[in-house]
Parts: sequence; structure tokens; C-alpha cells
Amino acid sequence: MTLPFAAPAVWCLLAAALFGASTPIARALLDGIGPLTLAGLFYLGAALGTAPWALRGHAGVARRREDRFRLAGAVLFGGVVGPVLVLLGLRMAPAASVALWLNLEAPATALLGWAFFREHVDRRTWIAAALVWAASVVLAAPEGFSGGFAALLVLAGCFAWGLDNNLTSVIAGYTPAQTTFVKGLAAGTVNLVLGVLIEGPPSMGVAIVLALVVGVFAYGASIVLYVAGAQQLGATRAQMIFATAPFWGVGLAWVGLGEPVLLAQVLAAAGMVGALVLLFTERHGHAHTHETMHHTHWHRHDDGHHDHTHPGGNPWGWHIHEHGHEPVTHTHPHRPDLHHRHGHG
Repeated sequence: MTLPFAAPAVWCLLAAALFGASTPIARALLDGIGPLTLAGLFYLGAALGTAPWALRGHAGVARRREDRFRLAGAVLFGGVVGPVLVLLGLRMAPAASVALWLNLEAPATALLGWAFFREHVDRRTWIAAALVWAASVVLAAPEGFSGGFAALLVLAGCFAWGLDNNLTSVIAGYTPAQTTFVKGLAAGTVNLVLGVLIEGPPSMGVAIVLALVVGVFAYGASIVLYVAGAQQLGATRAQMIFATAPFWGVGLAWVGLGEPVLLAQVLAAAGMVGALVLLFTERHGHAHTHETMHHTHWHRHDDGHHDHTHPGGNPWGWHIHEHGHEPVTHTHPHRPDLHHRHGHG
């Protein structure tokens, strides 16, 4: 994976590691806090953690109507509809079955991205998506599972999250911190209210504070890194990298909790590594045309797209601010990032 794509891939891996490492802590917290209430606290922790960066600057193009609709849709489908559908499915089916069905989020993201968001998905990427799904199934495969209406609910939840992933990846008027803050505040409030109404108020104490702290890192920092990566790689590829999250949790359980290493876990990890190799070695390039655009996202000045000037000269490395692009036609390797949503014949 060449320079413009290597760093965003690392951001998605870090996002997955932060989220996956929270799983053992979340399991412990569920002993005293209901799942909806805990999700609400995690999201509110994300809002608290990103507030200092979200509430300052970078607001120039954030008033565009399309970005407002995209952000509202991401919050609605990712923070409200998805969790509620999965919760309903969880009430009707064993947790092991739900864990298996949840692995359909990555394929759902790829299908929606290819069908509606102009993401280029070639044979190599579809094979990688199949490997991700197969590895996740091996990791989460239960001894037995039930189907029926519960499976449809969870599948619908996966498509809701897939829509959230795709909408988030094309938001060009808000910074990743702003997107995470809004999503955390809205989803946290809705989930916490539902949790209190359905599960009862949580007991005050260290557990609530710990949940908020976990939310700052496992949700706040993780979502910021994921959004920044998805804007560079596209939702499909970013989600496939993020799908490594359960493996980070398993690794922590091996090292920190002394849990045994199972053959299925090793086989699943090998499949995931194979999928990442396919993604990281993918090359796609052809002549394409960029129209005039103005947006805000992380970028650097050695990628062939960003040649605007800064006071004191061009900065080195990744940075973020509102900037514009003039029309240009050129040829180079690219991913379906914010600049490359063109069609393919």
C-alpha cells in the first residue's frame, strides 16, 4: 500500500484495536449496567472526549445541506436504528447467534457502497470481503444457532450500520471530531434514555465513570480514527480493516486474561491476515477527471491532489482544514476516497 493509503489503513487498525480492547471491559461492566445504558454511556464518553476538538474551527463548509443530511442519516441509522434492531434480535435469539449474524456488517457495507455510493469494488476486494466474513464466522461460530425473524432483525441492523459507514465516509463538511461528537451526543442520549426506561436507572458509582472513560477511547478516539480512514479509503475497505476489532479483543484475552488459544481463533486470524494482504496490495488506476470542489478532510501535499499554499509554505505531513480543488484530469493509483467517487465502465 503506497504512501497516501498506508497511514489511513493504520488509523483503521488503531480504531479496531481500541474498540476491540474494550470488549473484556464491557463484559465486566455488563454485570451492573444494562446493554442499552452501557452503550449510551460509551457514546456520551465519545462526545465528551471529542468536544474540545469538535467545538472549535473548521466550520466553513459544514453548513452545506447535503452534509447535514448525511450526518443526520449516519446518526439515525448508526446510533439509533442499528442498535435497536440488534437489541430486538438479541431478545429473540441466543447471543451466540447474534454474534454470528453481526459479521454481515462488512459485506453489507461493501454492497451498499458498490450499489449506491459509487465505490469501486473489484474481484480482489470482494474476495477480501469474503475472507473477512469467513474469518469472523469462524471466530464467532456458535455450537448451534437459531434463525427466523430474529436473524432478519439483526441483518437489518447490519444494513443500518452499513449505511452509517457509507454516509460517514462521504461527509466532506465536518471534521472527524465533529462527526464523532454529534454521533456520540445523539446516540448516547437516545440509548441512555431507552436504557433507563427499559433496564432501569444504573447505580451510581465507579462503573459509570469507568464506562465514560472507556467511551472516550474505545468509541471517541476509535470513531475519529475510523472516520478519518474511511474518508481516505472508502467505507468498504475501512470497514474490512475495522473488522479486525474482535481479534484485538481475543489477543487481549490471551495475554491479559490468560484465556487458552483455540485452533478456530488461529484459523480465523489467518483468514483475516489474508484479507488484509489483498487489500493492502490492491492497485487501481486509470485516467479520471475531478470537478471543482471544496471540502474539509485530513490530507497531505504529496498525493497529487493538494497543491494549495499555506502561510509560510506547505506543511509537512497530515493536516486538516477547509480547502478547494480546481478541475483536473490525470492518471494515478487511487481508492474510493472523497476525491474518487467517479463511475467505472
